[in-house]
Amino acid sequence: MDGWLNRARSWAAPQDWTRVHSIDAHTEGEPLRVILSGFSDLEGATVLERRRWAREHRDDLRRALMWEPRGHADMYGCIVMPAVTSEADLSVLFTHNEGFSTMCGHGIIGVATVVVECGLVESNDDEVSIGIDTPAGFVRAYAERASDGRVHRVRFENVPSFAERLDATVEVAGVGTIRYDLAFGGAYYAYVDAAELGVGLVPGDADRLVDIGQRIKHAVQDYDPPSHPEDDDLSFVYGTIFIGPAHEEGHHSRNVCVFANGEIDRCPTGTGVSGRLAIHYARDEIDIGESIRIESILGTCFDGIVLRTTDPAEKPAIVSEVAGRAWITGRHEFLLAPDDPLNKGFLVR
Repeated sequence: MDGWLNRARSWAAPQDWTRVHSIDAHTEGEPLRVILSGFSDLEGATVLERRRWAREHRDDLRRALMWEPRGHADMYGCIVMPAVTSEADLSVLFTHNEGFSTMCGHGIIGVATVVVECGLVESNDDEVSIGIDTPAGFVRAYAERASDGRVHRVRFENVPSFAERLDATVEVAGVGTIRYDLAFGGAYYAYVDAAELGVGLVPGDADRLVDIGQRIKHAVQDYDPPSHPEDDDLSFVYGTIFIGPAHEEGHHSRNVCVFANGEIDRCPTGTGVSGRLAIHYARDEIDIGESIRIESILGTCFDGIVLRTTDPAEKPAIVSEVAGRAWITGRHEFLLAPDDPLNKGFLVR
């Protein structure tokens, strides 16, 4: 068997095959493919410009890495690139089954874990500070190390978050008139009460959550789309977040997010937690410095806290901190043979 492994390790793909290297991880259950080479030559002076360029010129490669046979319908990725601002160590572009997203909390926690544990950001400190440029703006992550040097927790200070609408209503095809809040935490989400819609928040409810969540997302986008105060590229509804009671005593509540093209988040959704904090702060239900723990569909948790208020573009907002855990799951060299008819990926769901 050792001989077989040695021969396999010495095999080299033909030079005309595309190679992409990644380190895979999960953040509280949500997958993250951290792409380190083969996808980093994106053009643009800002991450939003790189996002636009990637949508026009690299969408085939996105599908190849996110979709089958290398990924799946709920895959998520993070492209690591050089920084664009002086205070950042790196920049990131997040990707999923539908395209390229604007911000991702689980992605920040996951990529911070990867770059510290793999030595891509060098530091011997017990807490490693990492500046990260994202499409939605600059964020700072803090990777907390245990005595063995492993990252056991990451917290990050998110972009400004705000409640856009409270107790709004919209007519949803096949569902009826529903009540929702709309908030931005790096992306816009419609927040709804799961009990009001008669749906549970456990894995067995996934199909109904995806169906209703997609209907709500599209209804809000079609009939009352958001307008971001600073950049039109951020002005779209990314997903629907269902809220319900926590399953564990001492926890605040449970989040289940349906985003992109019907992906269901396995973690509590970092940007969604920031939006939740903005909603609770707008309703005087939480104070600055007060922490809440929010569960996912799996029962894994993120901690969120309101750090301070701010007003970008004269928009009342908060700055929040979100914390969670991530684990490395694999190291990969993906190969794309030029004569493979399924090189651009596919989905069967």
